[in-house]
Amino acid sequence: MNEPEKITIIEGPPPTFELVSDPWQFGLIEGPLPSQVAVCRVRTSNGPALVERCHRAWRHGQTIYLEYRSGDGLTEQAPITAVRWIDAPEGHILLLWVRLEEPEIEIEFEFDDDDEDYDDFRSDDEEGEDDWDFGLSI
Repeated sequence: MNEPEKITIIEGPPPTFELVSDPWQFGLIEGPLPSQVAVCRVRTSNGPALVERCHRAWRHGQTIYLEYRSGDGLTEQAPITAVRWIDAPEGHILLLWVRLEEPEIEIEFEFDDDDEDYDDFRSDDEEGEDDWDFGLSI
């Protein structure tokens, strides 16, 4: 069996994934497991060649993966669902849309309750009892 195609990040910190919800991307997440589409930006010196590598794999019906080290140093892979490169002063930037399975997505909530409008909805016995934390990070 052939080794799966992959683009490997060999230097630098783990990629930052930003969840996206553009309507055209809903077709990219079909699969047996719940997943989300996220985009990451990677600097490279050969953006057009990497895009062509993805297109070649897809033409042959293969999945191509982004391979990277996670924050804890483990090697992770995510299937690439779309790719584009742009020219920047420091070189090429590769935009990679990847499919992240639900267990890989960590959601953290933060809520700032210093808002004075919120005090209008709080009863006297609730004063100072909030421990809410809402926000999103991946």
